[in-house]
Amino acid sequence: MTLIGPFVRGAALAAGAGSLGWTLWHGVTQPGVALAFGVLVAVGEVARRPSGREPAPLGAAAALAYALLGQTAGQPAGHGVAQVVTVAVAGALAGAVPHLARGRGPGPDQVARRVLTTAFAALCWQPLAASGAVPAAAAQGPGHALLLALLLVLTALCDAVLAALLHRARTGHPYGPLLRDELRGLLGIGSAVCATGAVMALSVAVAGLWALPVLALPLLVTQLAFGRYAAVRRTYRQTIACLARATEVAGYTPPGHAHRVAVLSRAVGRELGLPREDLTVLEYAALMHDIGQLSLVDPVREGATALLPPEEQRRIALLGGAVVRQTGVPADVAVVVERQADPYRAQPPAARIVRVVNAYDDLSGETAQGGLQALEHLRLGTARDYHPAVVEALGRVLARDGYVRVAGRVPG
Repeated sequence: MTLIGPFVRGAALAAGAGSLGWTLWHGVTQPGVALAFGVLVAVGEVARRPSGREPAPLGAAAALAYALLGQTAGQPAGHGVAQVVTVAVAGALAGAVPHLARGRGPGPDQVARRVLTTAFAALCWQPLAASGAVPAAAAQGPGHALLLALLLVLTALCDAVLAALLHRARTGHPYGPLLRDELRGLLGIGSAVCATGAVMALSVAVAGLWALPVLALPLLVTQLAFGRYAAVRRTYRQTIACLARATEVAGYTPPGHAHRVAVLSRAVGRELGLPREDLTVLEYAALMHDIGQLSLVDPVREGATALLPPEEQRRIALLGGAVVRQTGVPADVAVVVERQADPYRAQPPAARIVRVVNAYDDLSGETAQGGLQALEHLRLGTARDYHPAVVEALGRVLARDGYVRVAGRVPG
């Protein structure tokens, strides 16, 4: 799987370079139309969000619309596959300049996805448009709509497969859960991108380029709103992380313990195939799992709750859940914190993960040998205390990512 990332990026580079060469050699068909779509792609890139499944939905929708464009105001477009890819790449590069100047440009995987997904849609549609099959189908109405819908579904699936493959190559996480997350994402921003791209192509075919700004404005406003929402989510997480550090500042837990447990818990959750929403709950609960220690008169030695009797562990967990419920975080987070010390057969999956990872960090010390001994201790406790599947998933994550506490490394 390590060769998939370079292969996909190489294929995207070859497609972009080949398309640019072909377009320069044969010239640009309908330069005004190409410029309009290129500018729209660039505007979408300028307004891109810092994160998310599709950080620049307007740019993606404009590139898809140009790939699906068969006519312009009733006249054949005739621009072909190579020009579609060239315009998409040129617009994306132009829109990325302000972000690159601030050191926050798009990653190579995002660029590769955009190029290959746009090329796929163009390869499926442009030969039909050039052969005259699209105008004939358009006269039938429903036939054209069904054909377009089928192409949109195939393009969305292509993008989801590429995104999951690149994520798998980058992180080593299981491919199946990653693909399921990507497919779930299609129901959100993915469907908006596909619908906007199709409506843009159909509207320009009838009304000309005047339809572009009218149709682009709603998605642009939505994109900016999602950017604000993402900023609020980042601030929310930072607030929870700061609250979780209260136990470290008060001397109840070792420095960095909550962060290590949160990052390693998220990695184990990915290994077990938890959906993205559950991973967020898991991360928040892992950050706040020790907050109940603030209610103790005498701190636990080195904050290692895994060494306490089960009754004391449950008492601290219930105290922590009560504190978490007062912070305004989702109730699911409080449930995980409250039940992290229950027998694993009665725990929800996130609580099982937090319990195992917290015990590992409490027991591992600061050496690789300590980590091996901690993992062996967890395996011996799978009869009652620790879920066997979670312990084995932790072992796989540790083996793959080379987690070493003393070096400050955590798996992504």
